[in-house]
Amino acid sequence: MEEKLSISYQENVRRMNELLGVPRSCDMVSRDFCIGGRKGRIWVVDGYGRDAILERMGSFWLGLRPQDVETLSRMEDFAARFVTFSETAVTDDTETIVTSVLLGKTLLLMEGIQGGALMDAKTYPSRGVAEPADGRVLRGSHDGFVEAVIPNMALLRRRIRDPRLTMEGHKVGTRSKNDLVLCYLEDRVDRAYLTQLREKLTHIRVRSLSMAQESVAEAIRPSQWYNPFPKIRYTERPDTAAATVMEGGIVLMVDNSPAVMLLPTNFFDFAQESNDFYFPPLVGSYLRLLRLAVFLLSLFITPLWYLLLRDPASVPPALDFLAVSSEAALPLLWQLLTVEFLIDVLKLASLNTPDALSSSFSMLGALILGDFAVQAGWLSPEVLVYMAFVSVAGFAQPGYELGYAFKLLRVLLLLLSAALGVWGFAAGCGGILLLLITCRPVAGRGYLYPLIPFDGRALRRLLFREPISRDNT
Repeated sequence: MEEKLSISYQENVRRMNELLGVPRSCDMVSRDFCIGGRKGRIWVVDGYGRDAILERMGSFWLGLRPQDVETLSRMEDFAARFVTFSETAVTDDTETIVTSVLLGKTLLLMEGIQGGALMDAKTYPSRGVAEPADGRVLRGSHDGFVEAVIPNMALLRRRIRDPRLTMEGHKVGTRSKNDLVLCYLEDRVDRAYLTQLREKLTHIRVRSLSMAQESVAEAIRPSQWYNPFPKIRYTERPDTAAATVMEGGIVLMVDNSPAVMLLPTNFFDFAQESNDFYFPPLVGSYLRLLRLAVFLLSLFITPLWYLLLRDPASVPPALDFLAVSSEAALPLLWQLLTVEFLIDVLKLASLNTPDALSSSFSMLGALILGDFAVQAGWLSPEVLVYMAFVSVAGFAQPGYELGYAFKLLRVLLLLLSAALGVWGFAAGCGGILLLLITCRPVAGRGYLYPLIPFDGRALRRLLFREPISRDNT
């Protein structure tokens, strides 16, 4: 049963102090006023309230006379006459009041007036809308999403000034009550998919979204832990998100995260990147096809090379340049696996390296992985060349999740090729194809759409950068 505010002002003040943690929490600010001869009190979280607005409203209230408020008994009437801030709501539900104050709104209670006024005069601490570290473009806009969902909505509104652009709010988390926003065009979105996504969000049962968008992603995507292919695409670029909305997709924004989810997500969506659209169609198509070729090479190059060198006598003379020129202490398979894992160790170490030491770390990592390892006879130079290409190819992919999916599958192909030879490589390729076919997206037509089910025009648009159409998407 919902708990309502009492008719007693003193009881309401005591109850709000208890629920909001006054004076238990040092960041919960509470202040008494005398408004037209009546007692009044506000509550606001320090750091959320906009001081200029609160000071302006407070000075206005202090100037009210008793005859101005003597006939008022409901907060709706007081707010309509004496609360100048536009974003104001009135309620007497204590749970709604507490949640709203913790979200940053300012609460006003008054003696002899039923209900509380919630003024959305807040500002969240956030950084500037600088270009994100990943997804940089040579041309185009250089702004990016931030950790607050309200500025992110404004960045999309700035690009799509259409009244049919809908920002649908949800709250998730029984304790944290995080804000989620579904952004879509009312007349272009797939209604069946939108209904499926709403149901998934409604049935999320978690206490908090401690990992922001990743917590939401794990709660709504199918439980296929064994399938490494990513089922959700992320971006921190407002132009990419706006293009997704214009094409009939849905953008899911999570408060406290600059990364938004682009839904629905299919495998071929990862072939696209923002740079493709900031160049002419011919150049954009070249970049896209090059990216697809690098995808395939990064997956198959080391397993195929290992198969060729497994039996040196069977290597054709035209491919002699692929042979290893010098012997190493470790077998070829262990060399490839060792460098695979060492590259990941270097990536993890670079994340925790202070900027002041990044140059020293890069030099040390290159010496240990390259020159020292070859001179010591642990690794052959050819292994480092192939693994360097694989590592660079991973950075050419627009999604980290897809890069690690390819890495895990590449290691699996290596192990199968070492155990069963050509038949193991063929079995591994069949297993990868099976994983792709059986991968279930969050919702929608299928993970391999527009290949399965086949849609020739949509597939051509994904493989080749077409000129900008009338829809400008």
